[in-house]
Amino acid sequence: MAELSVQNVTLGYEGRPVVEGLSFTVGSGDYLYILGENGSGKSTLIKAILGLHPAMEGEIRWEGLKPSEIGYLPQQTDVQRDFPASVIEIVRSGLISRGGLRPFYTKEEKALADANMERLGITHLARRCYRELSGGQQQRVLLARALCAARKMLLLDEPVAGLDPGASEEMYELVAGLNREGITILMVSHDLQAAEKYARHILRIGEPVFWGTKEEYHAAMGKGGSQDA
Repeated sequence: MAELSVQNVTLGYEGRPVVEGLSFTVGSGDYLYILGENGSGKSTLIKAILGLHPAMEGEIRWEGLKPSEIGYLPQQTDVQRDFPASVIEIVRSGLISRGGLRPFYTKEEKALADANMERLGITHLARRCYRELSGGQQQRVLLARALCAARKMLLLDEPVAGLDPGASEEMYELVAGLNREGITILMVSHDLQAAEKYARHILRIGEPVFWGTKEEYHAAMGKGGSQDA
């Protein structure tokens, strides 16, 4: 069953298109890699899907999903990496969309945050200051935060940027495990090798635009024929 439908969408800034005529669907439990060179419009597409950036043309339609069921892990800035809050505070901030204007977390919400930290192996870091952590630990914290918001879908924008190969592989395996549990994944990445290993579908933004299964991608592009990695 489709959870997201993107039909003939054009995206851009100040009236100038960056990417035109995008059409694809994302099914429940899917794992979609969004590939493309820098400036091709990958992050802009994620923001448009989230309603943070309007499409110039076309339609982006959710099928039975609510904003409160979607988690988002954006690219980190240097300022965010130096954020002076505890791990538990950052993870719990992902619960805000569930509480609306309520100025406190319920017992059940706190238990969910605890469970997601346990799920990602960061319970022992709960009282540590976020800015003191390694890059890989910080990404686990942000993923736990996104999971507090997500119930059905995660959108991840370059989640291994700046990580060493070992930490990158750990992050990929964590996300793959979440997908096996039934969470739909949309991941922006430059990493074609990881896409070939984990993706079910691939959307390549560029010339030419492609959307289909990774097997269809291989047939269309040729093994190793893309320069996105």
